Amino acid sequence: MAGWQMLFIKEVRRFWRVGFQTVAAPVLTALLYLLIFGHVLQDHVQVYDNVGYTHFLVPGLVMMSVLQNAFANSSSSLIQSKITGNLIFLLLTPLSHRDWFVAYVGSSIVRGLVVGAGVWLMTLLLAPAPLAQPLWVLFFAVTGAGLLGTLGLIAGLWADKFDQLAAFQNFLIMPMTFLSGVFYSIHSLPTVWQTVSHLNPFFYLIDGFRYGFFGQSDVSPWVSMGICATAWALTSALALRLLRQGYKIRG
Repeated sequence: MAGWQMLFIKEVRRFWRVGFQTVAAPVLTALLYLLIFGHVLQDHVQVYDNVGYTHFLVPGLVMMSVLQNAFANSSSSLIQSKITGNLIFLLLTPLSHRDWFVAYVGSSIVRGLVVGAGVWLMTLLLAPAPLAQPLWVLFFAVTGAGLLGTLGLIAGLWADKFDQLAAFQNFLIMPMTFLSGVFYSIHSLPTVWQTVSHLNPFFYLIDGFRYGFFGQSDVSPWVSMGICATAWALTSALALRLLRQGYKIRG
């Protein structure tokens, strides 16, 4: 078995061993969002024709869960390894920087997709949403998980302690996620905030993902695809460069 495969399996097993925390808990959180916001706003907000607000929420909550958990997987694994000192055992192996990247980002994609699938399956009991374009759903789910897994890898390399990682997540990832249209359409915002939303790559992930469910979106899915793919390519290039340099992991 190739080295990257061993590291990939190790990372998947790491989050699966504590699945109640890493999978079940995020699914429950998303369901609570759906129940609360759907109950309060169902009769007061109409976004798309023939699409109720509770159904509109489903793709946003699924993608939000994918993004947050993909980021958490790679970032938490690296920071834990750095703090406990067991990262040295990986440095002693002949793994290349590409092996590290594929294993960490690949396991993050798996966790993001598992949590997202769990959220979607549970929402079928409350607000079953159609899948108008399944291939678009798959593309944006994988791209979103890959992008956030890569950002988590960069954050894990940069951070030296949990406080720094928490700051990265709370002041960058969390605001970009919540301000990306999870709970609303950007057309309901003032013009200036619509412009700001178009600068947020997470908006295109969620908007394109929602198109896969309803066949309707605020932006063309082809535009979203190009922006999201470019964002992942750029962050991947940065992560690979940091890994090749041994940034903050080699003396």
